[in-house]
Amino acid sequence: MPESKEYLAAERLVDSITVGIRHRSDLGDLGPLMMSIDKIGLLQPITVTPDGVLVCGRRRLEAITRLGWRSVKVWVRAGISDTLSGLLAQQDENVLHKPLTPTEAAGLYRELKAVLAEDARRRQETSRFGGTGDRGEESGGDDSSPPRSDASRTRFRAAQMVTGTPSFQRMERIGKIQEVVDDESYPLEVRRLAEAELDKINDGAPVAPSYEAVCAALATPLGPRTPSDDPGVDVEPTPEEAAARPKGDRPRRIKLLSAHRTPAQPVKRSVRALVMTWADLDGWTGHYDPDDVAAKLTEAEWAMVERVMAESTTFFDAVRASRTGAA
Repeated sequence: MPESKEYLAAERLVDSITVGIRHRSDLGDLGPLMMSIDKIGLLQPITVTPDGVLVCGRRRLEAITRLGWRSVKVWVRAGISDTLSGLLAQQDENVLHKPLTPTEAAGLYRELKAVLAEDARRRQETSRFGGTGDRGEESGGDDSSPPRSDASRTRFRAAQMVTGTPSFQRMERIGKIQEVVDDESYPLEVRRLAEAELDKINDGAPVAPSYEAVCAALATPLGPRTPSDDPGVDVEPTPEEAAARPKGDRPRRIKLLSAHRTPAQPVKRSVRALVMTWADLDGWTGHYDPDDVAAKLTEAEWAMVERVMAESTTFFDAVRASRTGAA
């Protein structure tokens, strides 16, 4: 693989590479891999961060260690976030499951999955031109989980390393919801719904109902549904079942899916949600006539408006004071 802005070929001392506890400890039978490396060398380098933290190649690293290698060629992967690098460098079992918010975990999952997928692609190319096939022993060995498709192996490993569980479906769904929030081509009301659902997930709500609510708010599904990793949630209906539903059923489903999980206490939402709310209100006064509003608002509605105005003023006075103090 030619060098790029993301990868740099380098030589590194074997004992200077940090192996965190998130890399699997059961490495399987390393005999064939060691024989291959001893015979023809390590065709596919392992991948490390600029600080020498192992990202991909745990079996390859262990094999050359047992063979007594003092140094090894590596791919240094630039652009890895400090958070992911720190996660992979963890040496203490007590912090293996250090709490991450679901959206933080999903972000790290996406980042790691991309790096693992690139490593798998390079190993596949190496085996095609000199290795022994899918198991890739002559290209440096398969560092993946039990036999699956390449994509499934990558998702499985990334989820296992980030969360400690094979919860890749959950991570994928959170990622899909996040994509809706970040994609400005979607209607603002859909993005606001998606942001609110992420807030609920971070507050402890199950993922599948939020995923379904966002899917229902879009003209087309986010992707094929598979059996949920959240207990008690059914799989996506068959095409025949979906066709049989009334076309006006989508708003009702969104309302039901969101309402049944509304917590007793208000969910703390993200700053992004606040910005989107006020962006939606930007210029709103130009759309109304004060005399018309005054004539048509009921007493209860006017009381609600005044309460919200007072609460908003108090809130933003506190924000202003905090910003002034921080400055």
